[in-house]
Amino acid sequence: MQAFLDGLMGSAEGLSREFGYLTGMIVFGAIVVFVFILPMAGVTSWLERRVWAKIQSRVGPNRVGPGGFLQWLADGIKNLLKEDVIPEAADEKLFRLAPYIVVAGFVAAFVAIPFGGQLIIADLNIGILYIGAVTSLVVVGVLVAGWSSNNKWSMLGGIRSASQIVSYEIPAGLSTFPVILLAGTLSMQGIVQNQGWAPPDWHMFHSPFTLAAFLLSYVALLAEGNRTPFDLPEAESELVAGFATEYSGMRSLLFFLAEWGNLYVIGAIIATLFMGGWQVPHFTDNAVLLGAAQFVTFFLKAYFWVFVAMWVRATLPRVRVDQLMSICWKYMVPLSILNMLGTALVMVIIPEGSRIMSYVLTAVVALFLVKFALRVRFHLRRAQGYDLSPTPL
Repeated sequence: MQAFLDGLMGSAEGLSREFGYLTGMIVFGAIVVFVFILPMAGVTSWLERRVWAKIQSRVGPNRVGPGGFLQWLADGIKNLLKEDVIPEAADEKLFRLAPYIVVAGFVAAFVAIPFGGQLIIADLNIGILYIGAVTSLVVVGVLVAGWSSNNKWSMLGGIRSASQIVSYEIPAGLSTFPVILLAGTLSMQGIVQNQGWAPPDWHMFHSPFTLAAFLLSYVALLAEGNRTPFDLPEAESELVAGFATEYSGMRSLLFFLAEWGNLYVIGAIIATLFMGGWQVPHFTDNAVLLGAAQFVTFFLKAYFWVFVAMWVRATLPRVRVDQLMSICWKYMVPLSILNMLGTALVMVIIPEGSRIMSYVLTAVVALFLVKFALRVRFHLRRAQGYDLSPTPL
């Protein structure tokens, strides 16, 4: 009898512990969604418009708030107040449901993203597979939106999105295999912990194959996120607004929320897999300070790639549909397989890795970035009217 009572007490304590853990996950998840994701997506929309304006030598948003900073809030309120129009010939239930499917896939990805050593909603042992699975819901939502609108432009956008995202999921998935081989785990926290805070300790610089995998992964994720030069599902110059043509009001806002927020998901995946994630030097024993430093480090790494995506969108033209598919199947898929096999071969030949190779790759990339920065500085000075002609002897 005593053993039975002890068992009941143990079960009650276990359930209480699990309930407390579940409550903590829900609370932290709500904080992430309402305090971080939603404002960040809005601010990203403002920043993207300012970056485009700077690159294209114009002003951009500059009226609402200092430097136009509150433009995202004004646009959000405006969309919420607009009428929610549903076309008469549309499939009403699916038309209403589609934006929520897209947002659900985007928000669910944050469950396994490690913002810090302790700042993660759920450290799943299949974290990278989970993120790949839930982000695939976006293509379902886009396809449903295109079909249910009963509009030929929307339908074309949905079909393009389905073919594009399904195709580019292959090189994106294959590009994670070298990292999984190195880390020996699918857990996002485990992948971060397998790296160090210094660049030579990052997976990106382990070998030339992982460096190539990093580049392929970023391009494939941009294509999965429908970002320029792969924004064919909503190509304004040919499909009006693609799958979102018939949407207005809040539902239209949800599509754009998912697009801008998904930029951070892309940056977070790249930072976690290839750039050491939240790793920082151990400079204090204070858990709060250390956690804050880890969060800031991770955020800056991830947001750097958000800025690069903005830069790419303002610079490169949109590719054609046939070019889009050719890039994927003829080049990126074979190269991704080659990177996976090359990484496995390097691990067999040099089980512990080569520090010299890591330092050489780090130095080469650093020199390239310096050269690139000098070139950008030259063009900025030329745009501002400086005399850049060579000085006569």
